[in-house]
Amino acid sequence: MADFKQLLNCTGFERDNHNADKIWSKHYVTPSECEQIFFNLPLIVADDEKHSKKEKRYYVLGHTDTGRLLFAVFTVRRNKIRVISARDMRRKERKEHKSYEKENPKI
Repeated sequence: MADFKQLLNCTGFERDNHNADKIWSKHYVTPSECEQIFFNLPLIVADDEKHSKKEKRYYVLGHTDTGRLLFAVFTVRRNKIRVISARDMRRKERKEHKSYEKENPKI
């Protein structure tokens, strides 16, 4: 399970222009879309143990302000969220997100 206390202490985002360019050229996801998913519910966050070799990484399933469903990988550096990769959710991820949304309705 992700260390949510660390995420709650985040004060913003750290952008990496190289990653932003790569995410755009591969998946057509903008940096602002990557940031939007952290402010919209439901938001599913989990440890990305498979890719956490040098630093702690997480993945998130969320949606943008326009409803685009995204999967993103990120890390936290100096209390800032740094998105490493982002793309549209795959079918299995959309199913997980929808199931979570049904079990946890918005208040």
